[in-house]
Amino acid sequence: MGGDVLERVSPVIFDAGNTFTGSPGIGSAPQFQAQRHGAGPLRNAVVTDAWMPQTNGVVRTLMSLRDELETLGHTVVMVTPQDFVTIPCPTYSEIRLALTTPGRIGKTLEAIAPDAIHVVTEGPLGLAARAYCRRRKLTFTTSFHTKFPDYIAARWGIPAGWTYAALRWFHSASAATMVATESVRSELAAHGFDNLRSWTRGVDLQHFHPAPKPATDWPRPIFLFVGRVAVEKNLAAFLDLDLPGTKVIVGDGPQRAELERRYPEARFVGRQEGEALAAFYSLADVFVFPSRTDTFGLVLLEALASGVPIAAFPVSGPLDLVGSSGVGVLSEDLRAAALAALSIDPEACRARAAEFTWHNSAQQFLHNLHLIR
Repeated sequence: MGGDVLERVSPVIFDAGNTFTGSPGIGSAPQFQAQRHGAGPLRNAVVTDAWMPQTNGVVRTLMSLRDELETLGHTVVMVTPQDFVTIPCPTYSEIRLALTTPGRIGKTLEAIAPDAIHVVTEGPLGLAARAYCRRRKLTFTTSFHTKFPDYIAARWGIPAGWTYAALRWFHSASAATMVATESVRSELAAHGFDNLRSWTRGVDLQHFHPAPKPATDWPRPIFLFVGRVAVEKNLAAFLDLDLPGTKVIVGDGPQRAELERRYPEARFVGRQEGEALAAFYSLADVFVFPSRTDTFGLVLLEALASGVPIAAFPVSGPLDLVGSSGVGVLSEDLRAAALAALSIDPEACRARAAEFTWHNSAQQFLHNLHLIR
């Protein structure tokens, strides 16, 4: 897309309300295709500061989205830190921050020639893409993935209201901000965010599935956590619990060494992928999710797909995925929740997970896009 073309573009906006009704299958393809008046497949530029080799819910969501959109015949070009010179993020050296400018990222977007631009994160790449699109009067969308205000307030004592104001400024420039759950939508609306649209998540039901509990020397019941071993996951709230059996932590991160020293009885097995990860879900009796700051929690869906019930606090993510469905126990008494979850039917967990597919997620994403014409 050359500069002269960029000057002539005009946004085509698709918005059918797109509110949650309790089912993840909102935003159907027929509506989207009709509104596009028979146009062909889309070429999408997705700008994200979160990308491989990071392992987190944002990266996994984007990889699954890309795969599903390409299966549907669309093109997805990722603009990531891998395309730029980077420096390590303070306190998170494994996260690389891109060094770029609006002009540089503008040239990258022009070379992609996209039909739609989606900005995923509020980091250096997201800020540069936002500035470029604003300067060229290009319509773009964003998405909200991480409750940075709560995390920053807990770690550094900076008032959450200050950070929410910064994030509100960032997302206010977008034509639509996509959120994963109704509870996050409500929270952001209360903080003054607008143009919020639903974009749920999915799970690979073939990869994650119930299986016979394998033999193990670890005492049962086995209480499992999967995710980054970092302060925002609130793992001490799980590891401090007086529970029978064995606590297993799958994942890596900056807090792992500290927590291994503090909790020598817990089993820290590091980052796992593929069949090895699926095997740990199969091993578990209950999935314990102590985080209070996640906006969704893909690992919750993976556990449910594996027939493993959830124990969690009644906060965003668990409230939306578990709620009153009977596939988990939500309580401020996390120990009581973990013990009560032992009696939940694995088949009910699997059935709940089957309501969430990457196909529906991709259709919602498409429905929320604002196209460049």
